Amino acid sequence: MKTPHVTHQQASGLLHNKFVVVLGSSFQRGVYKDLVLLLQKDNYLSLSQLKNKGEEQFEKDELLEGGRKGPMSNGTQYKEVREYTSDHHLVRFYFITRVYSEYVQRILEDFKNGLKPDLVIVNSCVWDVSRYGRQWEPDYLENLNTFFGKLRTILPDEALIIWNLTMPLGKTIIGGFLVPEIVEFGPSLCFDIIEANYCSATLASVYGLDVLDLHFQFRFSLQHRMKDGVHWNALAHRRITCLLLAHVANAWGVELPPSQPPKGVNQRFSSEDLATKAMYQQPRKAQIPGLNQHFSEQYPATMEMYQQPRNAHNSGNDPRMRSPSYNQSFGKHDPTTNEMYQQCGNAQNSGVNQSFGGQDLATSVMYQQPRNTKDSDDNYVMRNKYSCRAQYRPY
Repeated sequence: MKTPHVTHQQASGLLHNKFVVVLGSSFQRGVYKDLVLLLQKDNYLSLSQLKNKGEEQFEKDELLEGGRKGPMSNGTQYKEVREYTSDHHLVRFYFITRVYSEYVQRILEDFKNGLKPDLVIVNSCVWDVSRYGRQWEPDYLENLNTFFGKLRTILPDEALIIWNLTMPLGKTIIGGFLVPEIVEFGPSLCFDIIEANYCSATLASVYGLDVLDLHFQFRFSLQHRMKDGVHWNALAHRRITCLLLAHVANAWGVELPPSQPPKGVNQRFSSEDLATKAMYQQPRKAQIPGLNQHFSEQYPATMEMYQQPRNAHNSGNDPRMRSPSYNQSFGKHDPTTNEMYQQCGNAQNSGVNQSFGGQDLATSVMYQQPRNTKDSDDNYVMRNKYSCRAQYRPY
């Protein structure tokens, strides 16, 4: 699905008189900054704006706590609270390094005793699975369960809570959170966050939260990832903002008219993004020098397969398909998947739904529907289990 574009005017009107809270680490800080920028103008974030942390002011916002007002560090005790206010907007950001802690508990107490947000955008994963021991699963699941439960108890039912799944990490990570004590765990984090995403998405769905699967959305957009293997450039952050606001509009029953990015926008491409800009300016069929050569060197079997005619595989002319070792190697590497696909040929559709539990009946029904239904357009979110939404009241 093509990402919908949301303009400055649309974002400003959608969040009119709304209190928005963004919770998370440095990636969520980028989400907050791009949202604050879009509420004022259609420009993109610059590289320095994305990299800076703890600055006293960003695009007319204010540093309330932590950051440069306190000790600057890459430790788990680092804090940064930012807030942007205008005549009709209030957006606040809390830097957290764990999904639930004493600090997060104090934040929730502020929500309980003070102004309650209308929209909460939250993510906490990379620090949780890397900075608190290698056996992160039990603590992370317990903290998720506690956080989601308290969040649902404190906030009113009409509050919209969106849990962002962590975006794909690189195998080589040089992010600031990766201190020397845990640098050996860096290559495995890209796999750990996949498991953590599954756990958090499942629990969030149980608690009725909305889930935006950014890992799925950006799995083929790795060219927008920074060299540190963790953060993403301005183009990716604007797409994230558009995905978030499009989902918010859908949840609140607001129809956003189709729009195109305005011409002449100052996109502020950095030197690192010039290659990306040039790539998008080229025709889609243009060949990038050296790309096919590199691909063929890394994946010769795959390259050979794609160079053959399409009907070669269907007609049984592929010698690898006739080779006994082909299916054997498939079963060796993934026996469960191999067995599953062998059974699918004779399996009856009537027995498929037996694997779904009582809480997954909605998922079962969704997969029974044709792919061209209206719900298939929203494949980038997991809808919450509430069929009714509070009426949108921006005033």
